[in-house]
Amino acid sequence: MIARRSFLKTAAATTAIGMMNPLTAFADQAEGESDAPFKISLAEWSLHNTLRDESMGWTNLDFPLLARKQFDIDAVEYVNQFFMDKATDQKYLDELQLRCDDHGIKNVLIMIDREGALGDPDSAARKRAVENHYKWVDAAKFLGCHSIRVNAQSSGSYTEQIKLASEGLRSLSEYAAKQDIGVIVENHGGLSSNAAWLAVVIERAGMDNCGTLPDFGNFYITRGENAEMFDRYQGTQALMPYAKAVSAKFHEFDENGEETTIDYKRMMKIVLDAGYHGHVGIEWEGATPDEFTGIRKSKALLEKVAKELA
Repeated sequence: MIARRSFLKTAAATTAIGMMNPLTAFADQAEGESDAPFKISLAEWSLHNTLRDESMGWTNLDFPLLARKQFDIDAVEYVNQFFMDKATDQKYLDELQLRCDDHGIKNVLIMIDREGALGDPDSAARKRAVENHYKWVDAAKFLGCHSIRVNAQSSGSYTEQIKLASEGLRSLSEYAAKQDIGVIVENHGGLSSNAAWLAVVIERAGMDNCGTLPDFGNFYITRGENAEMFDRYQGTQALMPYAKAVSAKFHEFDENGEETTIDYKRMMKIVLDAGYHGHVGIEWEGATPDEFTGIRKSKALLEKVAKELA
């Protein structure tokens, strides 16, 4: 991994060279210009260790630069944990957007955590959770994102949680719809990782801007010795009709550059067969190699699969 200070010197030199010779500069693809069957974005969680390591000197404001210069990726997905107190800080959001503009970065979505359970059985707590998300809808709108990613956390029986989660999602989606922002739910543990349950919740929410973000790796309903897991391929297929984004999880690669836990050609065929051609967000979660190498290997595999399925 490269520290911020030394990297910025290299990035500045690269930018200067690019200005002298446009052929060597990074450039965005115009809509429809590429023959690739899907677009690639980078989820900020892929760099969570780097961003939490104060000795590295990187912050959320540097994420657009890292995506562009380190990985040649032109679309990003934020995680609110890395700028938790900045959702209403207009000066901060202005600076973040300026850096995106400087590096030709498209903001895709913001992943929201730690703002309360949208399916809380207590109506007052559920209302607070919904309202806690409002500021992130507003921030997403300013940054040009199409959606915020939320969790359908609840408690109670199977059917009670359907009712509670759908009510919370509907309420938040009504607010977000006024700004043309999507509210998308990731399979993220508990009943949300049961694709059949989550599909019913989205149907019950009944809002066009409320959908899913299928995550290829998050189908564990319970973990531990007697872990319960929903089949990842059937789960993705069940969630794709509601998908407004897709999260491509990577944990480990073999000597041929293939992901060892997920058949990516099979998985991406499910995605494409559903008619989805939007951004597929790289989310590296492996222990080894390091985050920078893991992201590069993840991108290489997605590009390989894109060619095979084009």
